[in-house]
Amino acid sequence: MAALDETPSAKRWLPLEANPEVMNQFLWGLGLPEDEAECYDVFGLDLELLEMVPKPVLAVVFLYPLTAESEEERIQQANEKKEASSSVYFMKQTVGNACGTIGLLHAIGNLTSEIKLVEGSFLDRFFKTTATMDPSERATYLEKDTEMEVAHSVAATAGETEASDNVDTHFICFSCVDGELYELDGRKTGPISHGPSSPSSILQDAAKVIQGMIEKNPNSLNFNVIAISKKSEGAS
Repeated sequence: MAALDETPSAKRWLPLEANPEVMNQFLWGLGLPEDEAECYDVFGLDLELLEMVPKPVLAVVFLYPLTAESEEERIQQANEKKEASSSVYFMKQTVGNACGTIGLLHAIGNLTSEIKLVEGSFLDRFFKTTATMDPSERATYLEKDTEMEVAHSVAATAGETEASDNVDTHFICFSCVDGELYELDGRKTGPISHGPSSPSSILQDAAKVIQGMIEKNPNSLNFNVIAISKKSEGAS
């Protein structure tokens, strides 16, 4: 099944692997300081396993299979009027297989007041430049950004599985902004609110939404949950 995670564009990237090590090297190389935040595997959605994830959790990235049902739901959501906080950083996806990078950009873009990016780094420049753009303008800016394309390509070939551009899975991000949990998916028309949340409950709140998505695809094993957590003082 061909990747369905983009609107028509001349560009297709190789997909990122759902691998915290790969994502860490990618983000740290782009300007997220190693002592600020790190990606971790979430091994399960029950409370005991969620408790094992280092706190505080800043964002959650979720990989899930694209199916006829999920596509139908996406089209249905596009017709619904959504109000989102103007503080939410959101961008559209126009590059094929860029969903992993866009999921990470959504995560970091909604944390720029929480974490200090390396001044003058790619991420620092990217978010400062795109701050006043609308979601489509941000997508176009990314599409033309050769520095990010090269960085993504290096990360995409650093995983344990052989990179192929023929995938049927998709990354999205969950962020807490202004006391609400938002699902950020560049293939959708805008952020989707999943109700009240807080920095202390974002992982549990996102887990409930993720559980519902997994239940819709009981026969699939193509799910992966990664938390981006703030490094605590004195952490190695």
